[in-house]
Amino acid sequence: MGLRPGHCYSSTKDRAYTRLAVKVHRKNYVGAAPGLKTRQFNMGNPLKEFSHILDLVAKEKVQVRDNAIESSRIAINRFLHNNFGKDGYFMKIRVYPHQLLRENKQAQGAGADRISTGMSHSFGKVIGRAVRVRPGQKMMSVLVDEANIEAAKTALLRANARMPLGLDVVVHTDVKSIGSKPRKIKVTKAETKEEEEKAGGAEEAKGEKKKSGEEAKAGEKKAEPKAEGRQGEKK
Repeated sequence: MGLRPGHCYSSTKDRAYTRLAVKVHRKNYVGAAPGLKTRQFNMGNPLKEFSHILDLVAKEKVQVRDNAIESSRIAINRFLHNNFGKDGYFMKIRVYPHQLLRENKQAQGAGADRISTGMSHSFGKVIGRAVRVRPGQKMMSVLVDEANIEAAKTALLRANARMPLGLDVVVHTDVKSIGSKPRKIKVTKAETKEEEEKAGGAEEAKGEKKKSGEEAKAGEKKAEPKAEGRQGEKK
């Protein structure tokens, strides 16, 4: 069975189901739960000082699944990276999927009526995670310079097609409202490999240059005795 539509889980009428504890087992009322779809909450350059901040604000009270947040993050981050480069912005996800989604799985397809359990023990099992947002809550924030505000606004509005709620973008200059930022930039394996290849190429070029210089010096030393012998013969 594929992924169900987001509107099946967007209601906030049911009681919150969040009592998951990893370290304190006696408070772990939920038990096992699936991992997060979103693993990266900070993107871009956190060390650079930017002049403006753009907040993606929710207009409705609704539940948003973590796969919708991850899809929006990928789309927005790709747009910002392609337009500003990896050092031209900083993006942060401001929400965390604490809410656990349950489902009473039933048999589907031909002949499913004979083996379906119906509403017996219908509490269900945990199948995913979601975020409960309220009107006016900030879901994502982007730091950019003044010249890149319009492009960053276009990037944030790409989340409209990926989330089951109305969204708005608020622009202001209180950049400290984004909260804490990483103190150093993580270097990916691809970037490390590129740097190593560049360093290796530079070392090879130096080695070839040194080798050619040594060969030239050796040729000059061999040529000098011949020249002296000829001069002596002439004398």
